[in-house]
Amino acid sequence: MPRLTLRAQLTLLYVVPFLLSGVALVSIPILQTSQTSPAPNQFGNPGPAPFPVPSGGIRTESSADLGPLVAASAIGLAVMVVISVLLGWLIAGRFLRPLRTITATARDISANNLHRRLGRTGHNDEFTVLAETLDNLFQRLESSFESQRHFVANASHELRTPLTAERTLLQVALADPDADAETLRAACRDVLALGEAQERLINALLTLASSEQGIEHREPFDLAAIARTVVLGRSPLARQRGVHVETALSPAPITGDPSLVESLVTNLVDNALRHNVTGGTVSVTTSVVDGRARIRVTNSGPVIPPEAVGHLFQPFQRLGAQRLRHTDGHGLGLAIVRAIATAHGATLTPATRPEGGLDIEVMF
Repeated sequence: MPRLTLRAQLTLLYVVPFLLSGVALVSIPILQTSQTSPAPNQFGNPGPAPFPVPSGGIRTESSADLGPLVAASAIGLAVMVVISVLLGWLIAGRFLRPLRTITATARDISANNLHRRLGRTGHNDEFTVLAETLDNLFQRLESSFESQRHFVANASHELRTPLTAERTLLQVALADPDADAETLRAACRDVLALGEAQERLINALLTLASSEQGIEHREPFDLAAIARTVVLGRSPLARQRGVHVETALSPAPITGDPSLVESLVTNLVDNALRHNVTGGTVSVTTSVVDGRARIRVTNSGPVIPPEAVGHLFQPFQRLGAQRLRHTDGHGLGLAIVRAIATAHGATLTPATRPEGGLDIEVMF
């Protein structure tokens, strides 16, 4: 048998209880009427006779007397059932209208128009909850597809140069007829160095892509503890560059993804150390401001034009017509910071310093 639609099932759900209750209500007067009743006495009164009466004194309603009553009840019940079916069909359709709208819109949404949203259905009911759930799903899908497109575009663009360099080194080494073992070892070392740079680039791209996809798991933790771990881990790099690191780490409890937040703090500190000057300073502070956890990283360094701050948070950013090239980075650190802050609903506030360097604040 073909499966009934939800509207037909709801209509039956409305009609069947009404039909059963209607049959019960109609049966009660019929059963009462069919009960025996005392016959009138010889004086024409319905009371008991003053003397015994023959056996015919007890009278029962005949089937002919009940016939019109049963027919009228059956006709009335049939009419009411038809009316209940029509009303049930209309009511079920009215209640299912938001569901039909949600279904039609969800079918129309694809990878090319995931920016569309269902929105509210007009009532604060289960359909609204369903629409909000689907909207959250579409938003995550859109973020996932967008991050994948960015990942593919960035990876294909940035990996082309080191792959070309590796191929050139190998071709030159193989084409040299006077190449000795030391020459080949030097070429291999150069290729390994380029491979390590590619590995770091791919890891940074993966971190950026996963950050843009959103947060899968949230748990409470202390932002100060993560900042303390990151600063201790970067102490050798700070000594190597001759940069003094100052910390003021007050407890700052938040809820989020600890691994992503650790990556955010790591990239902030790395950026502050790499783009600094010899004898410069880096300041890392954590605190709670107006009930929100805050981390602030300030560093000295070259003077940055205020209009160029927005470019610093773009992957492989450009300033003017020249691509920013870093001696030990790929230009993805602050882009990762922005993506992780967005995934946590945090507020990212960068500012340039007149004497040089950056002042970056993240409020969770």
